[in-house]
Amino acid sequence: MEPLKHECGIAMICLRKPLAHFHEQYGSWTYALDQMYLLLEKQRNRGQEGAGVACVKLHAEPGEDYMFRERAVGSGAVTDIYDAIHHQLAQFTHDQRTDVAFAEHSIPFAGE
Repeated sequence: MEPLKHECGIAMICLRKPLAHFHEQYGSWTYALDQMYLLLEKQRNRGQEGAGVACVKLHAEPGEDYMFRERAVGSGAVTDIYDAIHHQLAQFTHDQRTDVAFAEHSIPFAGE
């Protein structure tokens, strides 16, 4: 494994409140996912050529998926990652995407 050097950058968001708080405060449970996009864009502007996003659902029920990830390489990595995430979100109806309780249990990348 190659050691991490000064060329690498890591950004992390850990939510201390439930997704419902962000839905009430900012109008969408995707607030943290949107903020991560901004952080990754800043990394890209620093010259990063690869990116990845991972999400962990801390309160998943046994048998449910609890970890999700997307990664890409190249100058359009951030765009590719978020296109893939939005493609997964598009499989759900508008009502499902706006229902925080449903999102917490059933929608990928709706985690803490």
